[in-house]
Amino acid sequence: MKTKCSVLCESLSVHPLTPQRFCLWISGDHAAAALRVCPVSRRCGLAAGRSYSGGGAYPSVSLTCPLPGVPKAVFAAAESRERFETRVTVLENGLRVASQNKFGQFCTVGVLVNSGSRHEAKYLSGISHFLEKLAFSSTAQFGSKDEILLTLEKHGGICDCQASRDTIMYAVSADARGLDTVVNLLADVTLQPRLSDEEIEMTRMAIRFELEDLNMRPDPEPLLTEMIHAAAFRDNTVGLNRFCPVENTDKIDRAVLHSYLSSYYTPDRMVLAGVGIEHEHLVECARKYLLGVEPVWGSGQGRAVDRSVAQYTGGIIKVEKDMSDVSLGPTPIPELTHIMIGLESCSFLEDDFIPFAVLNMMMGGGGSFSAGGPGKGMFTRLYLNVLNRHHWMYNATSYHHSYEDTGLLCIHASADPKQVREMVEIITREFILMAGAVGEVELERAKTQLKSMLMMNLESRPVIFEDVGRQVLATNTRKLPHELCDLISQVKPSDIKRVVTKMLHKKPAVAALGDLTDLPTYEHIQAALSSKDGRLPRLYRLFR
Repeated sequence: MKTKCSVLCESLSVHPLTPQRFCLWISGDHAAAALRVCPVSRRCGLAAGRSYSGGGAYPSVSLTCPLPGVPKAVFAAAESRERFETRVTVLENGLRVASQNKFGQFCTVGVLVNSGSRHEAKYLSGISHFLEKLAFSSTAQFGSKDEILLTLEKHGGICDCQASRDTIMYAVSADARGLDTVVNLLADVTLQPRLSDEEIEMTRMAIRFELEDLNMRPDPEPLLTEMIHAAAFRDNTVGLNRFCPVENTDKIDRAVLHSYLSSYYTPDRMVLAGVGIEHEHLVECARKYLLGVEPVWGSGQGRAVDRSVAQYTGGIIKVEKDMSDVSLGPTPIPELTHIMIGLESCSFLEDDFIPFAVLNMMMGGGGSFSAGGPGKGMFTRLYLNVLNRHHWMYNATSYHHSYEDTGLLCIHASADPKQVREMVEIITREFILMAGAVGEVELERAKTQLKSMLMMNLESRPVIFEDVGRQVLATNTRKLPHELCDLISQVKPSDIKRVVTKMLHKKPAVAALGDLTDLPTYEHIQAALSSKDGRLPRLYRLFR
């Protein structure tokens, strides 16, 4: 027959104690309470029937055995994965409606259009930039932007529009109960904008100011990104300027905008995406406000849509600029020369996209004053091999731009103008080292960091919305995060070496900004990237 203490010990999954040792283990009132054991405690463990020190007001209730006469508890469980998969419905006019369920009171809904600066070859450059600034202005139903904002305020909503090289995105975040109003507003903004003369003139002023600010800001990264795309894809598709040139601001008017909209703002080039709402409700609203609607520019067929495939050319774009007075004040930024070197990677539709994403994470990098641990990228190659070894380098960062038909992997570096040549050689050597041995530890760290960043970003509802919209716009479906994580986990060192070897056979694209007196020639940079060690050809000067 089991003793009371052995029953207790079995319930605690430890070795049985003798009654003597048990009495030494507990003391005072606990020992007395252990001796007053009810019949329930004999079945369910001594501690379950312990009396409370407050007196006899509380009954001795078991915490481990079901109470007699009480229905069995039903506990909450994770819902099936199917409930959270992205659902897609195609309407009769070709419009795709995509939704992702997400718990919460608020939703993010928007319209994504397969349009952008890459489609402006037959038009004036800068139309997408104008459309971005004109978004959420007066429409057929709303007399002004203020009226739109007041309507959204009733549902706690905010709105935004972003134009990229291949997508224009109109988005609203608001209370899910106002979905009908939100979809009505989005339909009006995309298909019924007034584009008044006053609004267009205000947009011209805003764009001129933005262009001036772009050339004055201390961070040249947006300008360098434009330059590297223009060098890599000269005069075609994603190499076309994303910002409106100053000379075009006065040329773009309502007629030009309507001509462009009639070609690219068609239902078959649009996706209505929503996160945090029921799919059936979103489809119902889409049928109500986006099916059979006559756009303000008419239903006539515009110019033929530009379906050009990106042609990688490689090349160099240099902008000589005095960077000595970019940042004045008590602690001015020193004069720097900025270099960006890139090579063609692949489309996000290809299988090699995942290895390139892991490679970009493995290169990492950042500014010389960045702080943090492994999660901040301090163990990436551009930190370990460049920033930690060369104190005069102010920045070394890897970027990966990917589109539906091409991609670009590039490294941005900045340093004192007198050390430009050495800086370029350091970057070309890093490109060559990409094709060398890949350590198992650094590869696993890069894959873990990429998966961590992916999952962390997808905690945000607007990020989920953009992911859903972009994937459905490009592929009519969506890969879920766990599928992407599985693909990331499958990347091997041989995959990294394979994609890098293929990439290094392409001509480089180079963008240079600042004092370029000591910048190596494009031919020397190309020769360094074709060599075994990445070193620039030696220069022999008779006079210095």
